[in-house]
Amino acid sequence: MAYQCGLFHESYKQDERLYQTWWVRGWLIFLLVFLVSVPIWGQAVGSALNTNLINLFVIIFIYIIGAHGLNLLTGFTGQISLGHGAFMGVGAYTAGILAVRYHLPFYVTLPAAGLVTAAVGMVFGTPSLRLKGLYLAIATMAAQFILDYAMRNWDSLTGGSSGLNVPFAAIGKFEFNTDTRFYYLALVMVILFTWITTNIVRTRPGRAFVAIRDRYLAAEVIGVNLFYYRIMSFGISSFYVGIAGGMWAYYITIISDEHFTMWLSVQYLAMCIIGGLGHVKGAIFGAIFMVALPELLRIPSEMLSGVYPNMFEIFGTLQQGVFGFIIMLFLIFEPDGLAARWLTIRSYFKLWPFSY
Repeated sequence: MAYQCGLFHESYKQDERLYQTWWVRGWLIFLLVFLVSVPIWGQAVGSALNTNLINLFVIIFIYIIGAHGLNLLTGFTGQISLGHGAFMGVGAYTAGILAVRYHLPFYVTLPAAGLVTAAVGMVFGTPSLRLKGLYLAIATMAAQFILDYAMRNWDSLTGGSSGLNVPFAAIGKFEFNTDTRFYYLALVMVILFTWITTNIVRTRPGRAFVAIRDRYLAAEVIGVNLFYYRIMSFGISSFYVGIAGGMWAYYITIISDEHFTMWLSVQYLAMCIIGGLGHVKGAIFGAIFMVALPELLRIPSEMLSGVYPNMFEIFGTLQQGVFGFIIMLFLIFEPDGLAARWLTIRSYFKLWPFSY
C-alpha cells in the first residue's frame, strides 16, 4: 500500500491556502478553544498567582492589534516609526470624544478612531518620501512630541491633565462592563485583525511593501510607486494602532496623556523587534513577551518579600534594568526574533526523529 508523504498541490488555490493540513487546523482549533476558555479558569489561576489574568490577556490583545500595525510599517515596509504611542493616543481620544460629547455608539466611534488616526499617520508619514532609516525615526519622534503636547495642553478638546472619562463599550443595550465581557470583545478583534494582516501581506500592496523594504530602488524601477505605498503603509499601520487606542479607551475608561508617552512608542518597536520583524506571528509573540515579562519578574519579588521585607522595593528599582538586560540578550542571541525561533522549532519537529 502506498502512502502520500508530503504536500502535493494540484492548483494555485491549494498552494495559497493559509492552513495546508488538518494537523495545523487542529492546532488552530485547540488554540481557539483555549482562548475561549480562559475566563472559565483564568480567575482561579490568577488568584493563585496574585494577578488578574483576564486583564493581562485583554491588554495583550490590545497591544497585538497595535503591534500588527507597526510590524506592517517597520517589518514589512522597512519604515521605522517612533510615534505609534502618540498615534494610539489619537485613537483613544477620538473614540472618547465622540462617545462622551457626541454620544455616538461604540460601533461608530471605534472605526472613526482608526480612520482619524490613519489620516494623522499619513500626514506625519509624508517625510517618508525623502527620509528613511534613522532620519525617518527622528521625524516620527517629532510627531510623538507634537501630539503629546496637544493631548496635554488642548484642554477644551482632550481635558488636559485631568483626562477624559469614557463610558463602557456597548452594542445596543449590552455593555462590555466586566473584564470577562471585554475579554471576548478583544479576542474577536485580535482574531479579526490578525486575519486581515495575514491576508494584506499576501496581496499586491503587501508584496509592494516587501519590495520597498528589500530594494526600494529596484522596486521603483519595476513600477512600484514608492510614495503611494509608503503612505498607504503609514495609513494602514496608524489605522491599526488607532483601533488599539479606541479599545484601550473603552477598557480603561479613563484617558490621560500619561498613557501615550515616548516609552509606549519604544515598547511597540521592541515588540516588533523581539517578536520578529516581517512575521505576522512576530507581533503576537512580541506583545506577549513585553506584557508578560514584567508580571513574571514581579512574582519572585513578591514571594521573597516575606523573607526580605525590602526585596520588593529593591526589585522594583532593578526591574527596568533586568527587563532591558533580557531584551539585550534576545537581540544578541536571537536577532530574528521569537517568530524565527518558532519556525526553527516547528521545522525540527517536522523532521524528527530524522536529521534530514
